[in-house]
Amino acid sequence: MDEHHGGPLRSCATSCKYNGQLHSVWHAEGAHATRRCRYDLVMYRTASRPRRTDAIFAATLDILAERGYDALTVEAVAARAGVNKTTIYRTWATKDQVLADALLESPSLAYEVPDSGCLRDDLMGVAGQIAGLLADQSTRRIIGAMIGSLPDRPATAAATSSFFVDRLAREQIIFQRARERGELTDAADPDMIMNLLAGNLWFHALIHSRKVDDTYIERLVDTILHGVIGPEAGG
Repeated sequence: MDEHHGGPLRSCATSCKYNGQLHSVWHAEGAHATRRCRYDLVMYRTASRPRRTDAIFAATLDILAERGYDALTVEAVAARAGVNKTTIYRTWATKDQVLADALLESPSLAYEVPDSGCLRDDLMGVAGQIAGLLADQSTRRIIGAMIGSLPDRPATAAATSSFFVDRLAREQIIFQRARERGELTDAADPDMIMNLLAGNLWFHALIHSRKVDDTYIERLVDTILHGVIGPEAGG
């Protein structure tokens, strides 16, 4: 298959077309669940979690979104979740450990890994779901609180890092399939591709406060995959 100007993309099958369903529910990829990340943040946990773990995670993110990182305490989470603080401390030693797991496992921050049969459509599917998260005001406040707390709080930085490490690990299957289909060269860097994709969406939506629509997502994915240099450019 032909390569595009020396870039990582090799042409998809002609049946691979953008269908515009960026926010539809995609088929979940079970394989990613077996790939676990190792985090710099050491989290001490008992073998079993509290029965109200989902309520604890929801309370953690709600307090973070509503009142900011400084107001996020184990006591506040316990009160909001309707549990005793000792229930939390039996599983998590610090609020940052609770936060790390809440970021990883909260349904409000989850998205499915697409499996469309084409790298381009898969990346647009991921981008559409990220854009949907960034459009949610509660999610935006969580992100703002996390970013604002990073410079002086290594434990919080580790919790945030664990979230992104986990997401990158889950997305690797997209690129594994693309290589098997002959769409990617061996030199292509999946982490760089995802950083270009997600980083642009974050900057566009959060810093510039601009709308991320389907047209923008399509242009972004094509720019990442095909580059910006024309076929007649030298070098």
